[in-house]
Amino acid sequence: MTAKKSEPARFQAGCAREPITPPLGVGLAGYFHERIAKRVRDELYANALVIRNDRTAVALVSCDLCTVTAAVAGPAKARIAKACGIPPDHVLICATHTHTGPEVRTQRAVKQDARWIAALPRRIAAAVRKACKHAGPATVRLGSTEAEGIAHNRLVRLKDGTEKFYRGNDRRQVRNTVGDAGPVDTSLQTLSLVGEDGTLRGLAVNFAVHPDVIGGGSADFISADWPGEMARNVRAVYGERAVCAFLQGTAGDINQAPHHPTHLPTHGPAKAVQMGRALAGAAMLAAERAEPIGDGTLAGGVTVLSIPYYTREPALRRKIAALKRRKKRTYFEEEWIRRFEAWPYDGQMAEVPVQVLRIGNAGIVGLPAEIFTRIGLDIKRYSPAAFTFVVELANARVSSYVPTVDQADRGAYGAMPTLSRWLAADAGRHMADAAQRLLQHLFRRPHAR
Repeated sequence: MTAKKSEPARFQAGCAREPITPPLGVGLAGYFHERIAKRVRDELYANALVIRNDRTAVALVSCDLCTVTAAVAGPAKARIAKACGIPPDHVLICATHTHTGPEVRTQRAVKQDARWIAALPRRIAAAVRKACKHAGPATVRLGSTEAEGIAHNRLVRLKDGTEKFYRGNDRRQVRNTVGDAGPVDTSLQTLSLVGEDGTLRGLAVNFAVHPDVIGGGSADFISADWPGEMARNVRAVYGERAVCAFLQGTAGDINQAPHHPTHLPTHGPAKAVQMGRALAGAAMLAAERAEPIGDGTLAGGVTVLSIPYYTREPALRRKIAALKRRKKRTYFEEEWIRRFEAWPYDGQMAEVPVQVLRIGNAGIVGLPAEIFTRIGLDIKRYSPAAFTFVVELANARVSSYVPTVDQADRGAYGAMPTLSRWLAADAGRHMADAAQRLLQHLFRRPHAR
């Protein structure tokens, strides 16, 4: 007997993108040395999707930035609430994590444009305001597929139990490697907004892999990296008005370069173009076979956790002292020494916002740092939602990276205290538990607001 089709839930939905490209001469984010933008390869945008029912609304905003800070997201949400009536807890603002975008963290020793940073909340809010203005009847469709061979865990476990960022040209490291240090999440998920005429208005894509591809440490140009290429390919198929918002998955330990030999590009513009095509294709496959959802629930919530910052320990003090005694040091080691000596957070607590949105039978989790993939997989495993999007670099920046508890003291980049790990070793577990509790709360009531 054939099951009867459920009636699609009806929403009012709108999409828009607002240019946020900074002036030339700004410093680029994502490295420990200064890189100055001398040209614009492609424009940066704030990409907004807004969904309304007869009770409330939610907004997803993806910005072509390396990170989003509370100093940017907070004022933007206040403007959105005033202009569109969307509660701040119902607005998720995240970064794609491009490493060829401007620096927005004011504590970094990288050249910044203060006027551009001050105007950024207004531009983000403008994208949402335009999306609200152009909203119309639409259905929401949730899709998924597997995108294998694109993402690779960049950390390896060594014979002595420590972990390192994999360097294939380091023969000693290759000999001592016993395997990858963590998993890869190959799932690509989509949330698409489709008008009554069948036109795709907006497409949110959730996938986990670093956008540090197009320029590397020598970049002197502004670019959205492969997420920008992906969006360009989506518009080429669905039209220039289609908005593609990339929701970065938990990619704190995930890169694009494989550990095995390959004839495919591994970095640079060619790799960004290849990834943009491949992931646009995967996203379109997922979206084209996605059914409209029948659950019209929209809801959201934020829990602010109090998590200890890392406090400097004797073992790390000895390690830093040994580094200082070396006659030759890399700029990476110099930065670690500088950060350790300037570390202001011993004995202090961090306020860590964990957000969950519910859109029908989808749960969207926002976490405020770069998160190791296993944490995202853990959240998905225990989620009550049929689709769970886990989005890093959302709403604030409380740490550079958040590793798993067992990887926090194994020495790899992403777990190096004061340099790449700012919080206590079990911060990721607390974030995952908070997300699970919020998901359970929002999904236990069929008509949560």
